[in-house]
Amino acid sequence: MKILHVITSLLPGGAEKLVADLLPRLQAKGHEVELLLLDGTQAPFLDQVRAGGIPVHISAVGVNVYHPRHIFPLRRLLPRFDIVHTHNTAPQFFAAFLQPWYRKKVFCTTEHSTSNRRRGKSWCKPIDKWMYARYDAVVCISEQAEHNLRDYLKREDDRICTIYNGVDVRRYAQATASPALRAASREHVLMMAGRLILPKDQDTLIRSMSLLPDDYELWLAGDGPRRGELEQLARQEGVADRVKFLGFRTDMPELLKAADIIVMSSHYEGLSLANLEGMAAGRPFVASDVDGLREVTAGAGILFPHEDAAALAHEVQRLATDRSYYHEIADRCQRRAEEYDISRMVERYDELYRRLMAEKNNRSGK
Repeated sequence: MKILHVITSLLPGGAEKLVADLLPRLQAKGHEVELLLLDGTQAPFLDQVRAGGIPVHISAVGVNVYHPRHIFPLRRLLPRFDIVHTHNTAPQFFAAFLQPWYRKKVFCTTEHSTSNRRRGKSWCKPIDKWMYARYDAVVCISEQAEHNLRDYLKREDDRICTIYNGVDVRRYAQATASPALRAASREHVLMMAGRLILPKDQDTLIRSMSLLPDDYELWLAGDGPRRGELEQLARQEGVADRVKFLGFRTDMPELLKAADIIVMSSHYEGLSLANLEGMAAGRPFVASDVDGLREVTAGAGILFPHEDAAALAHEVQRLATDRSYYHEIADRCQRRAEEYDISRMVERYDELYRRLMAEKNNRSGK
């Protein structure tokens, strides 16, 4: 099959990582896979895709992703492909707009979160209903994301399904921590990986540090518009010397292995790849009890009440002081991660594409 994926950019993010990991593996299955970026700003994930031999088309660099000009490169590419698969709002909308002129093509999209800002605006719902109705399949990355989307659209729709995100479990499990990463650290290292943006809740994690002894240190891997605000919060809480902002990293497996406890403090998620990566690294995983984290963490890692810094600090200290409990949680997390290996995700997407192509061909009489 000839498959075109369309995403806003490959700047750091969960959807972007999924695309960077998925496309080369689909190509390895014999498909012709290409990628269209609305914004081709240089990024490590873009290098990864190109290194995997995936042809990349760039609409523009630095142009607002909602600008109508992005429709034209998509329209030029569409005739060459059997399947177009979109990610994020702008590509979803542009492909939906073009769909009536390409009814013989299969249109798929992936819903990467359990919520978004559009769902809080009543005027967006009719537009969203129109948009999703243009797709042959709407893939949600977790059961909670699917439940929330169905509840938002207020209709039963057999085109909506779930394909869980996946990670390369072996890569994280077999990684070796670089001694340099721990050379100047304190005795206990907590780590959270994620963009510094509003849906994340690094605030609670930083506040929890003020409740932990001085031999605890926090690594925040990732970057984003809230960095200055979070640095200020660390100063206000008196923990600036114990909170390290590491920026965007390309050595995540080695970094996770170097930490003692992995934390994901968030307001909501789709299905957090950082969640799965932390578990795959064989470290105890502690997460906010919210949509997108609860589903994978419950029964394996530890959930703490949303925005409860004291409860988080308590769980961290128990892990740090009770070694048998630490290893029990770490082992459970490792086993849970194995259920989400990326090979399963790739197989599900491959099966979906084949089924949709067969259905489309049957309807057209081929």
